[in-house]
Amino acid sequence: MLLPGTGSDEVFVRAVFAGPLRALGVPLLAPPPPPGASLADGYLAILDALADEHGELLVGGISFGAHLAAEWAVRNPGRCGGLLAALPAWNGAPGPAPASLAATLSADLVARSGVGAALAQTEGSPGWLRAELDRAWRRHGDDLAAGLRVAADRPSPSLAELAGLDVPAGVGTCTDDPIHPTKVASEWASTLPRASLGRTTLAALGADRESLGRATVLAFLRARQKP
Repeated sequence: MLLPGTGSDEVFVRAVFAGPLRALGVPLLAPPPPPGASLADGYLAILDALADEHGELLVGGISFGAHLAAEWAVRNPGRCGGLLAALPAWNGAPGPAPASLAATLSADLVARSGVGAALAQTEGSPGWLRAELDRAWRRHGDDLAAGLRVAADRPSPSLAELAGLDVPAGVGTCTDDPIHPTKVASEWASTLPRASLGRTTLAALGADRESLGRATVLAFLRARQKP
């Protein structure tokens, strides 16, 4: 099961991961985001229910979705068969992490002026990213600001916690992404006991959404070869 990032949705998750996982014969579960303030706890509850139903899960996500998946895996090591973590944004408390600050600023703008006004502020972003935000943010609607705040304030697993997660883990990064620094992804990959780092770029992601999924899945396959 794979989870989307802050303000994103399952449509983007499928665009990134469905093809690479299908090539391995792995079915993708990507439920829509729980609304507003229930975003994190709602997704963790879905993971619990799926593990109760199916047993061991391959979990992961993009950005905040990767944080939540890793959080669940740390809490449930016996029910996690592997981790696909694309674009992790921080370790432990968010502090001044760029992704946390961006989510807070966006939440403030949405709460003050509405989704339309917030989207107008993305005019300098690449066209593909503006299109993704336009779809996903409008879907979140009145719940968007609360969901952004949940993501901005929630700690990810600490490096000490990640060090105890002994499952194959693929960590994906875009080396030209200042919001999700490669330094963070590298720390995750070097700390997780059985992990590998896959690299792509935002430029590649804009042209081919699956480039990020491939980089993360290939890193996972390399990690599976580690003792």
